[in-house]
Amino acid sequence: MIDAINNSLFSPIGEDGMIGILLILNGLKVTLIVTFFAMLLGAVLGIGTTFMKMSSKWYIRFPANLYVGVIRGTPVVVQLVILYFIVLSALDVDKITAAIIAFGLNSGAYISEIIRAGIQAVDKGQTEAARSLGLSQTMTMKSIILPQAIKNILPALGNEFIVLLKETAVIGFIGGVDLMRAGEIIRSRTFEDSVPLFTCALIYLFLTYSFTFVLSKFEKRLKQSD
Repeated sequence: MIDAINNSLFSPIGEDGMIGILLILNGLKVTLIVTFFAMLLGAVLGIGTTFMKMSSKWYIRFPANLYVGVIRGTPVVVQLVILYFIVLSALDVDKITAAIIAFGLNSGAYISEIIRAGIQAVDKGQTEAARSLGLSQTMTMKSIILPQAIKNILPALGNEFIVLLKETAVIGFIGGVDLMRAGEIIRSRTFEDSVPLFTCALIYLFLTYSFTFVLSKFEKRLKQSD
């Protein structure tokens, strides 16, 4: 077992002289970069899509509903492959940027539903009371609805971040070297299955449990402020 760990993680694994653990750390960096920026892009798209879906005009609601329906109805790996090999094939877009765009588009649809659900969870009577006091629809949303909806939205956004982190494991389908792909490269070069795959699994487990722990503490703080 010690020899397998040494051969997989602490010895050169190819003609390029790359050491396994360094390849995994580089893959981890790619995973975190894609997750972070995809979440930012998804948040922007999600906010915009939410307000489009809540519009009274059908021609504004329709593209938003179509976008959410298509994204939620197809696997993220299919979206990633189509975006990189078809939509962006004529452009000089690197794999990391393509992954950020693909996962950002995917996350935006789910974030939109999270925000919409958070807003609709606020009692409609508060909107009616605010409007009866003379507040405009914009002021009602800004001053009354959103401050309450945020308490429902933020924990769900944290969960979406964790889901997005795990979904990035399919970046290897377009040739990107993320954490999971790094483990596969080590496995293919050393013919050691257990060490690289379990190493990747443990790193994902550590990251998800760390974010979950932080999220649970944050949720407790929100509940204490009620």
